[in-house]
Amino acid sequence: MAPITVGDSLPDGTLSYFDAEDKLQQVSIHSLAASKQVILFGVPGAFTPTCSLKHVPGFIEKAAEFKSKGINEIICISVNDPFVMKAWAKTYPENKDVKFLADGSATYTHTLGLQLDLSEKGLGTRSKRFALLVDNLKVKAANIEQGGEFTVSSADDILKAML
Repeated sequence: MAPITVGDSLPDGTLSYFDAEDKLQQVSIHSLAASKQVILFGVPGAFTPTCSLKHVPGFIEKAAEFKSKGINEIICISVNDPFVMKAWAKTYPENKDVKFLADGSATYTHTLGLQLDLSEKGLGTRSKRFALLVDNLKVKAANIEQGGEFTVSSADDILKAML
């Protein structure tokens, strides 16, 4: 499948997370994004250096600015199980706005056409690093990294795309 791009409709898919009562939940992307402005960003893996030290913190730090510009949801997805995503989210105690959602089998990542084969590194199928700006299920910006780069998908890059 070709990677998602500007002008595409955001496909629906189901992701997992643990709620505030520590119960495993399933959520559809469309339920989070329909009639809203959202940022959906993906990372190759929880607890990995670039993801943990740069990518996620940028979205947490800029959350208030995004909200002031009309963003309703900021969603981080990764090809990890919901237990890992819950543990990773807890490493950001200051986070109040970024939702951490698990795409355990990479099903949604494949639907987006953003899978990355890291089998040679022992990591299997992962997600490319990306950030999408979506308005009522229409992709307005699709910043997709090549390989392991981190040059176009940061919170600042999405802020620039909003101008």
